[in-house]
Amino acid sequence: MSAPTTTTHDSRLTTHDVRPVAGADLVPLRDAWGERLVELAAEYPDLLVLDGDLANSTRADIFAAAVPDRFFELGIAEQNLLGVAAGLATVGYVPWISTFVPFLAARALDQIRVVVAQPHLNVKMCGSYSGILTGKTGKTHQSVDDLAIFRAMPGVVTIAPADATELRSAMAAMMGHDGPVYLRLTRDPSPVVFGPGYRFEIGRGVLLHDGGDVALVSTGVQTVRVLDAAELLAAEGIAASVLHLPTLKPLDIDAVVAVAERCGAVVTAEDHSVIGGLGGAVAETLAEHRPTRMRRVGIGDTFGESAPNDFLLEKHGLTPRHVAEAARAVLAAKG
Repeated sequence: MSAPTTTTHDSRLTTHDVRPVAGADLVPLRDAWGERLVELAAEYPDLLVLDGDLANSTRADIFAAAVPDRFFELGIAEQNLLGVAAGLATVGYVPWISTFVPFLAARALDQIRVVVAQPHLNVKMCGSYSGILTGKTGKTHQSVDDLAIFRAMPGVVTIAPADATELRSAMAAMMGHDGPVYLRLTRDPSPVVFGPGYRFEIGRGVLLHDGGDVALVSTGVQTVRVLDAAELLAAEGIAASVLHLPTLKPLDIDAVVAVAERCGAVVTAEDHSVIGGLGGAVAETLAEHRPTRMRRVGIGDTFGESAPNDFLLEKHGLTPRHVAEAARAVLAAKG
């Protein structure tokens, strides 16, 4: 894929060039997360990391090795993990939670709601192994509804970065935000598409590719596959805008409306259920502000399963080809 050039002058859209995906460095978000925590700890003496017996998988072990006196292993007890974090937050610490998404978004959900979200405590909840590409762990260790859960929880900022560069910048923004944040992390290496000068901003979408025929709206590392889909469409003469929304809440409503107005057709894509996640957020926004034909690409009303990544992407319709097919379909419906 060739690097796109953004040319829009729409004040509602933040534009940013991305480097080519082909040949890009591959960096696991979990590794970048552990390394960035060490850097932030040097700047913020109140930063702590609390782990639920998964440090070698989430890569909180990077922090544990570098800053052992600020790392706390609390074992397989996720509800207690959040309770301890809440207590530490009340006395001025900034706890960062380390666990898998399903244990955070399901097993500890009541604790999060009552002792973190309702009192609006400054706890950073980091869910590793998100989506269906989780190293063949199977449906018990896969969460495809976490974005819907945290989007609906009052006061919880919800972030899904596209790559390691955006993640590092987002983590700095999280430290600057006073309140609960949910950060969605993936397991496997993924391409680095943002250059070193990129700066993440909570609540701001980023236009990565500028086109007037159809808007492809994505979040998380699914954005990499959407950029490839835009290249497939370009080869057919279809000019696609690619809007990356790293923050699911607060959502950049202005950016969503702007690309919908420009293109008149929208496709959303996410490694998450089509119910309640990015597709739901965009559909809600457009229904209220700018009714537009759209299609949602994502996981259907089903749980995950244990299988190789390529198989799962194909079965659940998340490949660049599937995104391009949805774009063709919405354009055909647009007439």
